[in-house]
Amino acid sequence: MLDKNTLFAMSLFPYLGFLWFMSQTKETPRLALSGFYALLVFVAVTIPAGIYAKVGLGEELANVDWLHGGAEAFLTLSNILVVLGFRQAVLQHRAGVEEEGK
Repeated sequence: MLDKNTLFAMSLFPYLGFLWFMSQTKETPRLALSGFYALLVFVAVTIPAGIYAKVGLGEELANVDWLHGGAEAFLTLSNILVVLGFRQAVLQHRAGVEEEGK
């Protein structure tokens, strides 16, 4: 059975493939794509934060609120960028449809 750390590390490969495919299409909103890439920043921050929590503090990352909250802030930022990017794309699409209707 795979432990959670191995499963977490292995999950990066399909996500990198997802990023590659999303990068290839011109229809992906750039801001949303930036948000998907920002998720990698969250991962990059979470790994050392988790190691510090375990080694330096003797706790799981989830049990150290200030450290966990700091890492989760990057996840929040990533989600905001994705939502704003797709929102912008929807608004642009609607504006284009309305323009064609005139």
